[in-house]
Amino acid sequence: MIERRRSKLHGWGVFATERIPKNKRIIHYAGEKITHRESREREERYLKRGKIWCFRLNNRWVIDGAVGGNLARFINHSCKPNCYAQVIDGVIWIRASKTIEPGEELTYNYRTDGAKSIPCRCRPGCKTRL
Repeated sequence: MIERRRSKLHGWGVFATERIPKNKRIIHYAGEKITHRESREREERYLKRGKIWCFRLNNRWVIDGAVGGNLARFINHSCKPNCYAQVIDGVIWIRASKTIEPGEELTYNYRTDGAKSIPCRCRPGCKTRL
């Protein structure tokens, strides 16, 4: 249903290989489950390379997609995404927020609350920083 390819937005991206209906669970965000304290240390290293791999699961835990992650870690940010993240029973699911056609890149809004050091590339002239 999805594959990793080079993205016009940033580095690698995830693209639909078939039509994905609205609200379908596409993939879960896999990775190592770590504490927020450990996440802060790792995120400093990742941000220096312009990457965001850590995904907040709840007030206690974070999923680090760089360690044991899957294709979900390559889904790029967009301020006008076609996907959204939903936590169900401790699993972060990426779901389609609209019908996604084959060849379309999957995106979701990262809604980061960190240093805002990475410029958004979702469209020319976007002023958002992640």
